[in-house]
Amino acid sequence: MTRASLDKQPHEVAAMFDKVAARYDLTNDVLSLGQTRLWRKAVARAVDARPGERVLDLAAGTGTSSVPFATAGAYTVPCDFSLGMLREGKKREPWMPFTAGDATRLPFADDAFDAVTISFGLRNVHDTDAALREMLRVTRPGGRVVICEFSHPVRAPFRTVYTEYLMRALPPVATAVSSNPDAYVYLAESIRAWPDQPALARRLQDAGWARVAWRNLTGGIVALHRGYAG
Repeated sequence: MTRASLDKQPHEVAAMFDKVAARYDLTNDVLSLGQTRLWRKAVARAVDARPGERVLDLAAGTGTSSVPFATAGAYTVPCDFSLGMLREGKKREPWMPFTAGDATRLPFADDAFDAVTISFGLRNVHDTDAALREMLRVTRPGGRVVICEFSHPVRAPFRTVYTEYLMRALPPVATAVSSNPDAYVYLAESIRAWPDQPALARRLQDAGWARVAWRNLTGGIVALHRGYAG
């Protein structure tokens, strides 16, 4: 892992996602061997959006992750800092209120949402702890957060195989299917550097979230963290 590649500024990360927007969902399906759709279903169940609720979907990209919440009857706001992603999402789902926003300085009032969720995006926020505090600020008392993020496989042999895939197999596959394969080299490195499940849970607690818990998906390749606003 190269430290310089992980020290990208927010505008550099946004530009990187702008470039991959058109084929982002397809590339993710290929690189995850089809697991992405299962993970999104797990997120939808965890958020448990209901009619009349307000849901903020951060790092929503093209809005694929937001559709299940809206379909459940919740007023859903897909929010992302990549204008390229938002433009692509607006083409696909013109009825959704796509909103540009920085997760560390959200353009929403206090207590505005019943649930806030972010899938595979917290890892790319420049200041993780500031984002967790902002998510709490815009969540009403008793509301919930659901974070779906790549994590650390719980079994050592599987962890070794997974790491090898990230650093050796992922870049050539990304080259074949992505419009910007360098972005996926960065993503592989950021996954390796990301905190494990207990460490992320502690950061949620330090940000003020209560009743924090997590469960592993696909052997810990991905973890779902949940918490509640006090």
